[in-house]
Amino acid sequence: MSFDFQNRRIIVTGGSRGIGRAMALAFAKAGANVSICARGATALEATRQELAATGHKVHAATCDLGNADAIKAYINAAATALGGVDILVSNASGIDNGSDSWADCFNVDVMAAVRAATTAESYLAKSPAGAIINISSISGMMPSADSPAYAAAKAALINFTSSEAVRLAPQKIRVNCIAPGSIDFPGGHWDRCRLETPKVYEEVRATIPFGRYGKPEEIANAALFLASPLASWITGQTLVVDGGQVLRG
Repeated sequence: MSFDFQNRRIIVTGGSRGIGRAMALAFAKAGANVSICARGATALEATRQELAATGHKVHAATCDLGNADAIKAYINAAATALGGVDILVSNASGIDNGSDSWADCFNVDVMAAVRAATTAESYLAKSPAGAIINISSISGMMPSADSPAYAAAKAALINFTSSEAVRLAPQKIRVNCIAPGSIDFPGGHWDRCRLETPKVYEEVRATIPFGRYGKPEEIANAALFLASPLASWITGQTLVVDGGQVLRG
């Protein structure tokens, strides 16, 4: 099945690497005009070039997603560059800083999504198919002794998704969430784990019923579905994409 997002205007925060990059590229290859932001300029520029190679309009900007004013400025700039917004994907995570601090996780994982949605709302309301997709984690569905702040923030994001879905339904804006399991990609957490603590890497892999880590493209496929007309009667839901990992707790 192929998806058609011709001329749709997509924003992907945290879109320069990993899951964010895969989603941005998937939307662009399906015909969309895409804006991405991230902290690191080097990876951002590399992904911008990949997106530009699809032949569709691209906007990219560095943005500190822990800063409320920066988020507002970025969303408005992206909307101006794309001529509006049809789909907002909030993907950034504070734990990418290598910290499990409560402040970082809630400020980025939760509040960046809240702030982006608040700013994008007026644009999405003008779209014939406005939608928001928040990227949470299966960590938000279970307790975590190792990263409690991250797990709590992702749980809050799941709850925010359902609350926002009810609030924005009168404006015909759908709001859904994806909860990925353990996703492996170059330079990502599990890639570093494979190199630095291979025993832990294998222990986690063994908990996944399908016997392997997920790929960023598999999360991107779920995002395409939730943003498409095929999901037109779906809102306030969290789609788990984890190869059955959460079933084993």
